[in-house]
Amino acid sequence: MKLDDYVLLGRSGLRVSPLALGTMTFGKEWGWGVDQTEAGRILGAYMDAGGNFIDTANVYTNGGSEKMLGQLLQGQRQRVVLATKYSLNLYPGDPNGGGNHRKSMVQSVEESLKRLDTDYIDLLYLHAWDGLTPPDEVVRALDDLVRAGKVLYTGLSDVPAWLAAQMQTLATAHDRNPFVSLQIQYSLAERTVERELIPMARALGMGVTAWSPLAMGVLIGKYKREDLAAVNADATLDSASRLSAAATHDMLTEHNLAIADVVQAIAREKSVSPAQIALAWLIGNRNANIPIIGVSSLRQLQDNLAALELTLSPEEWHRLDEVSRIVLGFPHDFLELAPPRQLLTGGTRIARQA
Repeated sequence: MKLDDYVLLGRSGLRVSPLALGTMTFGKEWGWGVDQTEAGRILGAYMDAGGNFIDTANVYTNGGSEKMLGQLLQGQRQRVVLATKYSLNLYPGDPNGGGNHRKSMVQSVEESLKRLDTDYIDLLYLHAWDGLTPPDEVVRALDDLVRAGKVLYTGLSDVPAWLAAQMQTLATAHDRNPFVSLQIQYSLAERTVERELIPMARALGMGVTAWSPLAMGVLIGKYKREDLAAVNADATLDSASRLSAAATHDMLTEHNLAIADVVQAIAREKSVSPAQIALAWLIGNRNANIPIIGVSSLRQLQDNLAALELTLSPEEWHRLDEVSRIVLGFPHDFLELAPPRQLLTGGTRIARQA
């Protein structure tokens, strides 16, 4: 596979690259990231290789990421599928400055359009569920934006499976614009999404885009057990550091470090980088995911793109699967037991047609 081996996004006709370029690193407003010159080199190399799927959000580097993209994409806006998100609050103290409701949505989209210097957004995600807004308000408001031509496609990010299913059902039942993408945290270190979210997305026509495919650097050996010990001993980490982000997002754990050990061992055996192993697992598994890669240098981008051409052996798949395996829980594990299978099939052999 190469970057210009395009895939359809969910149950839509939209063609996107098999690796999306995340741009949370575009801008230094958060104390880390890249300046516009380096961002331009990264974006240019991604597009030159055939990449067309770019992911950002209103809140990334306090709006700096969108503004930088608007400047860098001058003259080539039509070439890319530009995804951004609303929901997170850029205005502390303003209760309507964020959230999933119509006012927040419309205000955020208007501001994103200005920062991105564009007339439309290709893909707009609800960024995270606020637990407050009625789902039908979200579905109707997003549909209005699509009908107004300001948004072409819609998606959901960081929401419970039951809620995503409810909103997709509302959309299809009431002739609203359906959701074509589900963006979730997914990696060897975070597989609990395999219980409900991924099966739901596949059944209801949503393509899966995976954020933090390297578990915030944990899978590639960026952190050691000494860092875990420091985190456990000191709860006053610098909030702007990447170590603090990994710790507060519960990525820096003994379990995940054990997974990272296997990723790095396979990488050494194949003479490739650990990032390529972790990304190849996501790209090649049965869930048909599009990882979102966030890089801070041209070298990192080139290394990540090489994962598209990497093939894992059955033995390597088994090692990665075993060390990262999760318990699916009820009812999934129960339904795979012999007694219910026997009662459901009457002892006959039945297979789903491909």
